[in-house]
Amino acid sequence: MRAVVQRVLEARVIVNKETVGQIGPGLLVYLGVQKGDSNDDMLWTAEKVIRMRIFPDSKEHMQYPVTEIAGGILVISQFTLCADVNNGARPDFHLAENPAEAEAMYEAFVLYLSGKGVPVQTGQFGAMMRVESVNDGPLTILLDSKEKVA
Repeated sequence: MRAVVQRVLEARVIVNKETVGQIGPGLLVYLGVQKGDSNDDMLWTAEKVIRMRIFPDSKEHMQYPVTEIAGGILVISQFTLCADVNNGARPDFHLAENPAEAEAMYEAFVLYLSGKGVPVQTGQFGAMMRVESVNDGPLTILLDSKEKVA
C-alpha cells in the first residue's frame, strides 16, 4: 500500500462540480492499493497516518499527531500511486490491485481511521476528482507498506 500524506490547512474534493469531501486543518491522504496488499499493510499504513507527529507545537517543532489537534483526514483513492515507470514513458499499472479488491481495502482503511475518533472525509472511489488543498509547511510524506521494517 502506498500513501502520500500532506499536512494541510484545508482540502476538498470535487466530483461533477460538487464538493463530496472537505476538511479544515489536518491530513490529505492519497492512497494506492497494490496487488498483494493485506490487512497488515492496511493497518501499518493507517497507524502511520494516525500516529505521525507532524503538527507543530508553540515552538514550531513537529510534536502532535492529527488526533491531538482536532484535525480531519481527507482520503483520496489514487491507483496511479502504483504506477511503474521503469520501462518507457507510459506508466504501467500492473502493480495496482483490481478495482473491487482495491475499493474494499480503501474502505477498510477509511473505516479504521474513523474508528480512531478522527473526522474522516473521502472522495469517490474510481471517479475523476478535482482535489484542492492548501499544503501547510509544505509537509509531504511518502509511505510504502512494502518498505516497512518489522
